[in-house]
Amino acid sequence: MIALDRLDNDLAGWLDRTLVAPGLLDPAAFEDAFVAVVTSAADDPDDAWSAFYRNTLAALTGHPVPGGTNAELAPVHARAAELVVGTDVVELGCCFGFLSLRLAGSGYRVTAVDISAGAVALLSRMAPRLGLHVDAVTGDACAPPLASGSADTVLAVHLLEHLPEPAGDVVLAEMLRLARRRVVVAVPFEDTPNPVWGHVRRFDPATLTAMGARTGHPFTVTDHHGGWLVVDP
Repeated sequence: MIALDRLDNDLAGWLDRTLVAPGLLDPAAFEDAFVAVVTSAADDPDDAWSAFYRNTLAALTGHPVPGGTNAELAPVHARAAELVVGTDVVELGCCFGFLSLRLAGSGYRVTAVDISAGAVALLSRMAPRLGLHVDAVTGDACAPPLASGSADTVLAVHLLEHLPEPAGDVVLAEMLRLARRRVVVAVPFEDTPNPVWGHVRRFDPATLTAMGARTGHPFTVTDHHGGWLVVDP
């Protein structure tokens, strides 16, 4: 059992290194194992999740342990926050919602969308415990249930690598439909897509540049702990 004060998203990387990489845990069973370890840390599962969220958010905005999952995500989330324009933000593929919560804590009005009803329900329960407000919505990033022009900035941070190329183009088109001012896409640069994290597609600067060019809008592609495509429609 992990003590509550040590429970954070570095657990994901630890499970990968110690169980999945040596072949002791099937990647398909990773999510169930992760949830089981988190919820075993307290009698009330929501108390465990609350500690998990608080500790992870503190690490992502503070001093994460070098080499861990939080250390990999911290500069990505910081860069995403720097790129937001306006006051209304939509994040597609929010997963746990750490970035959405960070932005809500900075005063943005945030709508977080994820295809997993369980992840959305968890975020909806945890946000009030953290004293934050996020509108958490269950929906497919290929067809988000939101009105056109819903936000100033629309984010897809480490989402497109989970989708095949045709679906990625659909998501980008939907982001442009939703965004009044800016679309921000962030992806990891990997030699091979990591199946543990559910990655099915590899990106490089040329891939992002081609995507940006197909939008017909002004765009930039940069490299900062992975690739960034910013489109200003």
